[in-house]
Amino acid sequence: MRAELTEVRVAQDLVSADLARVLAELRSIDVRATETQQTLRDAASEVVRLRTRLQATEDELRQGGLTQGPRPSTPRTPPAAVTPAPVVRAPAVTMPPAALPAPADAEAPREAREEPAEQAFTAARSTFRAREHGQAVLDFLDFIAKYPKHALAPSAQYWIGEAYYVQRDYPQALIEFNRVVQMAPTAPAAADALLRIGLCHANLREPAPAAAAWQRIVREYPRSDAAGKARSFLRAARTPSR
Repeated sequence: MRAELTEVRVAQDLVSADLARVLAELRSIDVRATETQQTLRDAASEVVRLRTRLQATEDELRQGGLTQGPRPSTPRTPPAAVTPAPVVRAPAVTMPPAALPAPADAEAPREAREEPAEQAFTAARSTFRAREHGQAVLDFLDFIAKYPKHALAPSAQYWIGEAYYVQRDYPQALIEFNRVVQMAPTAPAAADALLRIGLCHANLREPAPAAAAWQRIVREYPRSDAAGKARSFLRAARTPSR
């Protein structure tokens, strides 16, 4: 019995050692998998930035060819989101992603729904709705590169910002939404982009620039749907939390 008990203990020790080795290998695999996922995310982000730079270069070349003059040097990186206004208290509840309806893309002419540009835009929207946000960003960037003067270009840029917003990447979303305002300051998408800019700042705990963005909507787009929402956010920001 003692000999058998000794053998059982030896076998148990061997199994424990094997189990410890397997657990160590699993931990190592998990660490490598995490590193690989981060590398893939970084690579996807770099692809988006490179596509944006390529788009900016193509826009400059196209504008230079049309004007036959010096090529404009408009930078792609937008300035600070908005000039800070007097400090106000932030809303008591942080605004969640997708808190507002996206713009209705009313710029698309009904009689041209079947044209290639509209088809490309619709396909990119479908990709976004399928929650393939990385691919949707690339599709919208491709749309803007091919149709920079199209009426839907500001909406395409808006959806690029929205893709980052729903993933809670608020700093990058701020950059993309500011480009909407730069591209077409009088387009309906500009007011919606400013509304999102305010929400990005609110989620980043930056009440002053958030209020400044919403005040700009009320001041420059008083009859837009976004103006009503901006007034609500401003009232909430001024209400002390309990």
